[in-house]
Amino acid sequence: MEYTILILVNATNQWLLLPRKDRDSFVEKELQPVFEKFSSSCKIRLFDSDFTHSRISDFLIIETDNLKEYGYLIGYLRESKTFAIPYFEIKDLIIGVNNNFRGSLNIQDITTVN
Repeated sequence: MEYTILILVNATNQWLLLPRKDRDSFVEKELQPVFEKFSSSCKIRLFDSDFTHSRISDFLIIETDNLKEYGYLIGYLRESKTFAIPYFEIKDLIIGVNNNFRGSLNIQDITTVN
């Protein structure tokens, strides 16, 4: 099963007070290696939303069929400065499955009387 995960975060003052070059360096040296480590099992995309949302500055969309690897990815991020200082606070986490409302049911499963 393929999962799509939205992680809604808000940048903290610790992050915003860093000079831009330090933020860029952090992403390059701390985040990119983690994302690369899990690139074969998790497709990770980063989005900026602080110009359109008052409580969520950024969000991640992760697609995976391996929740175990996703769990390890989050563990690495949790132990890093990303969430430990924290540079970012998780505001919400949503896991969904595309078109799962259809499920595996066949309409006859619920309309046929035995």
